[in-house]
Amino acid sequence: QLQLVESGGGLVQPGGSLRLSCAASGFTLDYYAIGWFRQAPGKEREGVSCISSSGGSTKYADSVKGRFTISRDNAKNTVYLQMNSLKPEDTAIYYCAAGSIRLCVLSRSYEYDYWGQGTQVTVSS
Repeated sequence: QLQLVESGGGLVQPGGSLRLSCAASGFTLDYYAIGWFRQAPGKEREGVSCISSSGGSTKYADSVKGRFTISRDNAKNTVYLQMNSLKPEDTAIYYCAAGSIRLCVLSRSYEYDYWGQGTQVTVSS
């Protein structure tokens, strides 16, 4: 019943932008920290960005700082990940996850309770 659905992925050229959305169904995101994770073929899953339940605190992986921006709109029960200046190494399946924690963490994915199915992001010319 509790579900997260990612959308907004696709194919984009290097230097382009995409906006990912993470919409909740069956529960409200107001009480959850939200993390974005990604996994590329042959690589381990890594934390990309996260935002606290209040939206007052955010974190970013070093590889995306200055290029990605996470935000949330609790009224719409949705979290966004704006990705600019995309690089081929950003190619991966992107997952959003919700954790019953006020703050967010990137290194401990096990603290997140609910996960979306993922959306494919491909950066290629």
